[in-house]
Amino acid sequence: MNFLSNITRSEGDPKIVRTGTSSAGAAERLAKGLGWFSIGLGVAEIVAPRQLTRALGMEGSERLVRAYGFREIAAGVATLSPDKHVGLWSRLAGDGLDVATLLRGMRGDNPKRGNVTVGLAMVLGVTLLDFLAAGGASIRHTRQRGQRRLYHDRSGFPKGIQAAKGAARNFQAPREIRAKPPALSTARPSAA
Repeated sequence: MNFLSNITRSEGDPKIVRTGTSSAGAAERLAKGLGWFSIGLGVAEIVAPRQLTRALGMEGSERLVRAYGFREIAAGVATLSPDKHVGLWSRLAGDGLDVATLLRGMRGDNPKRGNVTVGLAMVLGVTLLDFLAAGGASIRHTRQRGQRRLYHDRSGFPKGIQAAKGAARNFQAPREIRAKPPALSTARPSAA
């Protein structure tokens, strides 16, 4: 990523040598992953509903699966937005619909009940992740809206004030800047 950033930088901008740690917490990274997963799953449900329903022994539900695909994409986009808690809670509601739909495939005459069982286990696992991420995002969202951020313990200098003072003391200006400016003319303009 640094390589791409350095290619697109403007003339005179500093090069990115390395990046620091991300300010995103674990809940935010999980939400981002779930958002992209939701978009990918939604695309698969829209593009290949027949293959999915055939694998689950639930032929005839292609239109429903395709509709779930659009729901997944919408939830994924919302999850990637600044208000990710909305997307995560909608993902959780969608997980409930997915479980209810898959339970219909557990009927006794379905020869692919084993696939449905695996599908249910996967959906329940993702539901747990959605619940954890939604809870974390909601707590963070509430905290951001309900409290002012305090920065009294921050200096603005990543290596500390003393390091910044030392860097300023040891700074050597480029030769062009250190050269004396040309002498100003002392001649007065003539009055016409």
